[in-house]
Amino acid sequence: MRIAVLSDIHANYHALEAVLRAVDAEGVDELWCLGDTVGYGPRPNRCCAAVRERASLCLAGNHDLAVVGALGDDAFNGDAAAAVRWTRGVLEDEPRAFLAGLRAQAARPGVELFHGSPLDPVWDYVLSLERAYLSFQLTSAPLLLVGHSHVALSLAFDGEAVAGGVAGEGAAVSLDGPRLLLNPGSVGQPRGGDPRAAWLLLDLGVGRATFRREAYPVERTQAEIRERGLPEALAWRLARGE
Repeated sequence: MRIAVLSDIHANYHALEAVLRAVDAEGVDELWCLGDTVGYGPRPNRCCAAVRERASLCLAGNHDLAVVGALGDDAFNGDAAAAVRWTRGVLEDEPRAFLAGLRAQAARPGVELFHGSPLDPVWDYVLSLERAYLSFQLTSAPLLLVGHSHVALSLAFDGEAVAGGVAGEGAAVSLDGPRLLLNPGSVGQPRGGDPRAAWLLLDLGVGRATFRREAYPVERTQAEIRERGLPEALAWRLARGE
């Protein structure tokens, strides 16, 4: 089985479209989304429709929960809160119902999935070896998948220590070795200095995970952000991968 793992789309439809083209070219069997389909970006309804149609599994992220009223605006900084309020105002009934039905964690055979981490499925960031170690201690599956940080990560646990770090384009890791914690990175608001949309290809048949990047027309998403009156910083950061 081949699975495309996406996360943190953040209502960036042009980035999602580029990733879905690559996913289709790979002939995957399933698509999993680790949450934050909306927030920050200008096309929440279109992104929700695409994820709802394509994903066999989708988690709720903190922005998704805020948009449907499960979290308050006070949990976010200024630009994020402004984007949450704007998204609430434009979100249509069907996408709203889709997001309201999601949860922040799930499991599949041999895999545990979290938007944040096992420590806090909504809010926790795995950005250190210590957080990864604690995540492994709280779980038992051979493979953990997390999102939320927007940083592609590949971390391995041999039962005693965690090793690994940021995963660049084309990085591949065996699924047949130590336990793994993988973050596919962000489709719609990548961080770490690479503005291209990030995703992860799991090939269970050959036992390999490969980190992928796809170029997309960043300027089109930037123009849509500005047209809708969303904070300028949300457009500015896309071209820099910040």
